[in-house]
Amino acid sequence: MRTLQLAVVGLLAMGCVGHAAETTRASVINAAGIVATDMKAFSEAMDRSMARMHEGMAAAKPTGDPDRDFAAMMIPHHQGAVEMAEIQLRFGRDERLRRLAQGIIVEQRQEIAVMQRILDEKPAAPRQAAGPSAPAHGHHDHKDMKP
Repeated sequence: MRTLQLAVVGLLAMGCVGHAAETTRASVINAAGIVATDMKAFSEAMDRSMARMHEGMAAAKPTGDPDRDFAAMMIPHHQGAVEMAEIQLRFGRDERLRRLAQGIIVEQRQEIAVMQRILDEKPAAPRQAAGPSAPAHGHHDHKDMKP
């Protein structure tokens, strides 16, 4: 019975070693020492984070109040920075960048909270109709400009 148990354990161990060897052979490691599948996951996570950030910034419609508009656009920008820093912590190895990412997470979350409080305190003013007297989001009518 003891011999049978040892044989089973030996076969299981050989199977694990064989699987590990196959996995290592199938994996491509880049110059930074990152397995290709990890690099793919890193790139995909960063792409998703940046897409969410850009969508959030674009969703912040101009109100005519520069303070509100700034905060409304910067909140998703900062949230994107937090997400990207979290991705760095998940995949990155450089301790300097990991410490920087940790600081980004703390500081950007604090800044998000400040901007959100300001938005909560400052009700949105009714938006003026865009026209020659009310430029829309930084644009102006060149017809009214004198040479």
